Amino acid sequence: MSIEIANESGIAVDETSIVSAARFALDRMEVSPLAELSMVLVTLDVMSDLHERWMDLPGPTDVMAFPMDELESSRRPDAGDASPALLGDIVLCPAFARDQARTAGHSLVDELHLLTVHGVLHLLGYDHAEPAEEREMFGLQKRILADFKSAMAAARRRDQQRSADDRLLGAAGLDAIDDS
Repeated sequence: MSIEIANESGIAVDETSIVSAARFALDRMEVSPLAELSMVLVTLDVMSDLHERWMDLPGPTDVMAFPMDELESSRRPDAGDASPALLGDIVLCPAFARDQARTAGHSLVDELHLLTVHGVLHLLGYDHAEPAEEREMFGLQKRILADFKSAMAAARRRDQQRSADDRLLGAAGLDAIDDS
């Protein structure tokens, strides 16, 4: 799965972590590994322009999603080999998200993870215009985020254990053993 990210926002963020959240959500939603996604982090002015141009709403917003291709499930059964599908673009505004994170009582990166998953779900056709759609989308978003946080915590624990094991082996003089 190819995920490109460009940070044009002027705000330093953990881009690797944001890409990980997108990849996790796409994997969880069983999107083809051939899929491609583009992510752009923009300034308040750029987001405000996009929001007005595409949604006819004034001012900036936190996230916008621009779907591109039809999903793999719409392919004809007799079609040739699968080709990469460009899912679309997710546009995030870290400056807008920073205020939301403060209000929600969590970090900017947590808010950007939430907005990334939200954007992925929009690209996959989920919406929240109607109450039933909102319950479905937000419930799915909440489950994906909880699973992502659990997976990240487990990875950190494994890394910490590996470091502790390496230090112990080094102290015991077992770090330079040659298996050949």
